This record gives sequence, C-alpha cells and structure tokens, in this order.
Amino acid sequence: MTDTMIEIENLTISFGRGSKTSHVVRGIDMAVSKGECFGPVGGVWLRQVHPARGNCRAGEDRQGAISIAGEQVRPEKRSHAQLQRQQMVFRDPFGSLHPRHTIGRILLEPLVMHGITDRDARVEKALEQVSLPTRFRFRYPHQLSGGQRQRVAIARALILEPEILLLDEPTSALDVSIRAEILNLLKDLRERAGLTYVLVSHDMAVVAHLCDRIAVMKDGQLVEVSSRQAMIDNEVQHPYTRMLREGSSGYRPRGATITA
Repeated sequence: MTDTMIEIENLTISFGRGSKTSHVVRGIDMAVSKGECFGPVGGVWLRQVHPARGNCRAGEDRQGAISIAGEQVRPEKRSHAQLQRQQMVFRDPFGSLHPRHTIGRILLEPLVMHGITDRDARVEKALEQVSLPTRFRFRYPHQLSGGQRQRVAIARALILEPEILLLDEPTSALDVSIRAEILNLLKDLRERAGLTYVLVSHDMAVVAHLCDRIAVMKDGQLVEVSSRQAMIDNEVQHPYTRMLREGSSGYRPRGATITA
C-alpha cells in the first residue's frame, strides 16, 4: 500500500463565536493509504471526510484541506464522481433503511440518483456480496433481522462500487452474537475489493479486529497514531491511549493477552 487515498492537512474545526467557541478539531494532519483500514477514535471524522453533506453548518468555522485520491474535497462544489467514490455505513440498521421501501427499492435509489443503468445486475451483485439471497430484494426491512438489515446497508454502500467505505460504529446496534459475522464480512470485502476503510468505533476490540492503524484524539487534538500490533503489545506511548486501552472492556484480540 503506497498510494494515498485520504489526506488531511491542518484541519481545524470550531463551532460558535467568541467566548462560546468550541474547538472540536485542532490542526490535524493525516494520511490514509489505499487499501488501509484506519481507525480514528472519535466521531467528528466521518462527518468531515464524507462529502455528501451540505455546506458548513451555521456557526461552523473550518480550515485546512481534505483530499480524496488526490482531489480536494470542496463543500460548495462536489461532483458525482466524488460522491460515488466514498460511501457510508451508518451505525443503526433499524433507522437507516426506509421502512416502507422494499430492499430492492432501497438498493436502487443510489443507482437512480447517479444515473447508472445496469441496475438489476448491480442489485443482484450487491446482495451476493453480502451473502443475502436475491429474493430478499422483495422484502421489507421489518422482515429482516438486525444483522440482515446491516448487510443490506453495506450492500447499499457497495452498489456504487466505491473505493472508500466510511464506517460509523457499524456493529454497535447489533447483538453480540451477530457482531463477529458483520466484522468478518467487512474484513473479507476489503480484502477482495481492495477497499479503503475509515472506521469510527468506541469499541477497541472492533477497531483492533479490522484496523491496521488506530488514531487517538483527545480534546480535538491527535495525540497518537498506533499500529494494531503496538496496541495489542501495549507499546503505545500516550497516557490517554493507555487509559483507553486498559479501560476497554472485552478488548482481547484473538491470540493476544492484554496486560497493564
């Protein structure tokens, strides 16, 4: 992995004015390689990297630059190609799927929005990629389990054949018994398609299962970027990173013994 897929330069974000100003990101520089799974601990990242948002919210001041595959993301001017390149999987499969639309219609919607014509073939391929039968396209979300709904959400993200998946706590709303299935699915999809992941999660076990590198933020600043192995081996440097590691209940990557 040598090509840079996501580059963040001196990103600073604040809300409010004067004494009520809240700084949520402070001068961050970051690069994510093509094919990498990168795990920032903190939720503001996905909102800023994902380009399918409107202009900055009222009272928001944003400085710095974000580039995707060498092309700078500009909130006021986004092409279909930019929007198609990265897709998002939301945390709640019960709220992210329209309850009155069939699975087929849910999957067709992004294809219609982007003017893509080979729709039936893409719907069938997307369902196959997430190991769901094609007959599921005629069902409604309430007829599916939580794990099946999240598979549909992943299929919807894949249907435009993106290069980047932005994952916002993709298993936090699922039963523990289903989480491993979804994590293994995401891992397999990344390996097969060469996807780049940005995974936000507060569960260190989830981050360590998928991510090559883990970025830790505190008070809007990036305090440490650690490799997965360094996190497992307790070779992290910053006190806050050690606190997160030691305080994460159930953080036990397979084959690893975590000691303080």
